[in-house]
Amino acid sequence: MLTWKDIINFSVNGNPKPDRRIEKTEDEWRAILTPEQFRITRKAGTEAPNSGSLCTSYDAGKYNCICCNTPLFDSTIKFNSGTGWPSFSQPIKENAIKYIRDTAFGMVRVEVQCNTCDAHQGHVFPDGPEPSGLRYCINSESMVLQTEGETTE
Repeated sequence: MLTWKDIINFSVNGNPKPDRRIEKTEDEWRAILTPEQFRITRKAGTEAPNSGSLCTSYDAGKYNCICCNTPLFDSTIKFNSGTGWPSFSQPIKENAIKYIRDTAFGMVRVEVQCNTCDAHQGHVFPDGPEPSGLRYCINSESMVLQTEGETTE
């Protein structure tokens, strides 16, 4: 189980190696994403709070990266944080997420990206539920829910 200490260590000393890498040009990403998905995932944007379709969804399944379909989070570790964005307490695998120190807006945060394709997902904070104490605050536009028994390409 990852802890805040692990997250800080990754953001300072390097991230775990992903299982695979996917790299595309900006034009290739634009061709497969909606304008809002592109703005959020490729330009580190943020959707408005409580606007995402996955905020109130608690269906069983996997939350995959919208860009490359890599599984990032599982529905069993999703919780209602009251923040207006889907929240998770752990990634599906230690190497699914990349951690980047973010000093934008005059504060220090940790940005989370898909470790396979570098798509911006959101941020992680040390104010989540026990036992990890982590809250991955993720944009709905960055993910697609693959429900139990459903396959995606």
